[in-house]
Amino acid sequence: MTDKSKQDRVLIFDTTLRDGEQSPGATMTHSEKLEIAEMLDTMGVDIIEAGFPIASEGDFKAVSEIARRSKDAQICGLARAKYGDIDRAYEAVKHAARPRIHTFIGTSPLHRAIPNLNMDEMATVIHDTVSHARNLCDNIQWSPMDATRTEDDYLCRVIEIAIKAGATTINIPDTVGYTAPRESAQIIKMLLERVPGADEIIFATHCHNDLGMATANSLAAVDAGARQIECTINGLGERAGNTALEEVVMALKVRNDIMPYQTGVDATKIMNISRRVAAVSGFAVQYNKAIVGKNAFAHESGIHQDGMLKNAETFEIMRPEHVGLTETNLVMGKHSGRAALRSKLSDLGFELSDNQLKDVFVRFKELADRKKEIFEDDLIALMRASDATEQSDRIAVKSLRVVCGTDGPQEAALTLTIDGKDVSTTATGDGPVDATFNAVKALFEHRARLQLYQVHAVTEGTDAQATVSVRMEEDGKIATGQSADTDTVVASAKAYVNALNRLLVRREKSAPNEDVKTATYKS
Repeated sequence: MTDKSKQDRVLIFDTTLRDGEQSPGATMTHSEKLEIAEMLDTMGVDIIEAGFPIASEGDFKAVSEIARRSKDAQICGLARAKYGDIDRAYEAVKHAARPRIHTFIGTSPLHRAIPNLNMDEMATVIHDTVSHARNLCDNIQWSPMDATRTEDDYLCRVIEIAIKAGATTINIPDTVGYTAPRESAQIIKMLLERVPGADEIIFATHCHNDLGMATANSLAAVDAGARQIECTINGLGERAGNTALEEVVMALKVRNDIMPYQTGVDATKIMNISRRVAAVSGFAVQYNKAIVGKNAFAHESGIHQDGMLKNAETFEIMRPEHVGLTETNLVMGKHSGRAALRSKLSDLGFELSDNQLKDVFVRFKELADRKKEIFEDDLIALMRASDATEQSDRIAVKSLRVVCGTDGPQEAALTLTIDGKDVSTTATGDGPVDATFNAVKALFEHRARLQLYQVHAVTEGTDAQATVSVRMEEDGKIATGQSADTDTVVASAKAYVNALNRLLVRREKSAPNEDVKTATYKS
């Protein structure tokens, strides 16, 4: 690789499994993390931040397994500026062909006050902990948390210390999404000019989207000399989220004329992983989301439609197939066979074993009996519902019948399968959904509080499937459940139960030091 090609190459560091999973309710299961990591590796992501190994035994096991399975990507584990954290991170990532330790400490005045360290004391901690990490691994990333609100002189000082102690990548986090693009570029330029040894390491940018500028800030930093972007699929992350991988990758492709930088990401795999992350996290992609939103390539205006028919470039700066969208929305129905279903699901990014196909085909036929036409969005919703069912190890909806209308009371007769045993009850409520949820509570007692209930039609028509999202909170733990059905109340019951099952998973894998995973490491 020539010096010029090195200079033009931008590394993509994906933190969906770490920072993305910090989104309240976005907790993923062990198998889901392994699946997402494999998809990231296959699509060409350079570094995968697989988790925070010290946070819980579940995180440690997931990072370790991802490290063992990785083929091309570097596997990174997060660690606070503590020897125990660093040792635990290395223990998890050491199995990777290319392991990386990412250690951090908050350097802004606000963050220095948390451990009550003065500037000199913090400088000593940085030197000692980065040195300790480098003695374990030759690939060390260091982050001054809240860098964008750290005094320039002190930022330069501690970065120089980290470089001399052995850091090979210096990440500049905009932890609270405070920075604007011009400032983002200025910080990188200043560090390259002022810090000794800055030209020997890689600068990274990690931006949050609190002011809607994460992608712009990341690209501005690259233009100024940063050569690694930290991002997540669908922009998943705390508060307003992180820089979206799909946005920076496609921005660099589409506007390569003014941003002549390359990534190793296969953009045609973007839609598949976007859908999968949305499904396992329970966070649906907003319709008008750039690149991966349902409306990203939709045109309703007559002028736009006329232009598209004559020349697609009149109103599209990229083609749907560039990000992995199929060109046609093939309609399927009850006469479609297994081969056609397998082929169509493969086009949508779902590769199924024979047993999986057998189960999904049964569900497909049941849906085809209720809908005249089945579109791509129906199949995606069907797969998401199948995923949710597979994870419902303890609780499942067996049958539901509701009575509703203007003459009350509204009533739900529900049978659940709980730990392999069928239990039934009848409950009333303020409408069929409320009655159904009351029935679930009667059969499976819990303290979880309903935070969110949303219904979206998957396609058009009165026979359209409804996708229901439910978010629940219990003792500070949040879980999101989703399901789809042509019967909105049935979808609601399944989504509610799916959220309960995810809460049970969170109960089981919670660590005694759960606070580690919340307030103390928001880099």
